[in-house]
Amino acid sequence: MGSKSSKLKVTPVTHFGKSINELQKIGAIKNTSARYERAHAVFLSVRSHAEKQLVSRLPLSKLAPRLQRRNFIAMQPVNESDRIESLDVLRGFSLLGILLLNIMGFGFIAAAYTTPGLIVTSTADLVTWAGVELFAEGAMRALFSILFGAGVLLFLGKDSHSRGWLHFKRTTWLLIFGLANGYILLWTGDILVTYALAGFLLYFMRNLTGQALLKLSITALVLISLYNTAMHFGLKYLRDSAQAVAALEAQGSDVPKSLKESAEEWIAFKSEVSPAPDVSVEETEQRSTSYRSAFLWTLDHNTEILSSTLWQILLPDALVLMILGMALFRLGILQGNAADHIYRKMMIYGFSTGLVINSFEVWYAIQSQLAVIEAFTILSPTYHLGRVAMALGWVGALILMIKRGGIGWRLGNVGRMALTNYLMQSLICLFIFTGAGLGLVNQIALPQTYLLVLMIWVFQLMFSTWWLQRFYYGPMEWLWRALTYGRRPIFLRTVR
Repeated sequence: MGSKSSKLKVTPVTHFGKSINELQKIGAIKNTSARYERAHAVFLSVRSHAEKQLVSRLPLSKLAPRLQRRNFIAMQPVNESDRIESLDVLRGFSLLGILLLNIMGFGFIAAAYTTPGLIVTSTADLVTWAGVELFAEGAMRALFSILFGAGVLLFLGKDSHSRGWLHFKRTTWLLIFGLANGYILLWTGDILVTYALAGFLLYFMRNLTGQALLKLSITALVLISLYNTAMHFGLKYLRDSAQAVAALEAQGSDVPKSLKESAEEWIAFKSEVSPAPDVSVEETEQRSTSYRSAFLWTLDHNTEILSSTLWQILLPDALVLMILGMALFRLGILQGNAADHIYRKMMIYGFSTGLVINSFEVWYAIQSQLAVIEAFTILSPTYHLGRVAMALGWVGALILMIKRGGIGWRLGNVGRMALTNYLMQSLICLFIFTGAGLGLVNQIALPQTYLLVLMIWVFQLMFSTWWLQRFYYGPMEWLWRALTYGRRPIFLRTVR
């Protein structure tokens, strides 16, 4: 085929129609094969030049059908045979891993996620919390965000301009799914709204090179780490101010106005992240009594998140990792195209760096007896460095295992049904923990909640495989595609 590409000739303008048909035979060869890349590149270049000439010469009546065919092709969803195995496996792994963190938001009062001292009451609790902090906290969310960024580029493809409208339409529906997840399925930690908002912004970075995206993500990572540093030490200053005010008042001394204002800010912050026992009891009762009471509590809570925390923490947190994901996809890392030694270095350096940083953060929290600031790891100065390192370590380790056949295809099936499985986790936990079902919020010890996580994992691994043997898409994936493209994709597999 290489010889054909080297002898390729372009006929005069009067014969362009014929030459395009001949060139399309060359272009039909899969561009994933390195052997045919040069021939395919020549085909694309010559076809583009030929079609420009045709556009300038053909009357509109003949030109319209050609443009309609090209627009129709640009609006087609990705075929099953074109899926990238490594992306599905990584997505499935991170989706299951995210439940290790989300189960704390489902099963306990909302503040427990950032203030573990509220639920860690035994050695078993402490060991469980520390294990999740070391290997999963932040890292699973980072990995999921990386894959979302890669997915945006994969969806847009090479003809990103013509698919821009589809991208915004698809992302708008994701935003709606996220709002339903938060307000109907009562999940206080929904990420779909955050991902949708970030997805709108990612479109404008679609044409950046891999190197440019990598530099941008590193710069953004430094900036959000500096933000964390300022927040961490700023909160310490507020706490010290509150202690100083208490000491001055105990001595009967005058308290400077600025110091008193700082102390009041600390009291307000602490009451929010570490609520008083009566507030925790009230939250537990509202969330566990009935669906209506749980809905009303979640309505206020989620609306507050959307108006503050989303913009200050959640969106920057996700956007930085999505840009990194776009960079890794552009560079061929996530597709498994790099040499094995690259993935070994990612695994070794990622895990070693991440575990050192995370171990320090866990020690720092424990030695403070899980004090509010010290245990609030999401605002630690080193938080983002540790979670990104761990995420890259997981990428390296998983792709090496994929290349050696050490990862089950069931995990890839979970990844292919990521939206369905994510919402399914919310639905299952809705009936276990809220008043819509058993109402077990704040009733199960931390280690026992991970038995539920294990059962959900097993179910989703089995269910995803069973489902995809019978259908081309997960139910939510099918709906998402239908809403995006304005027509119903083939759903049921042919039974033979």
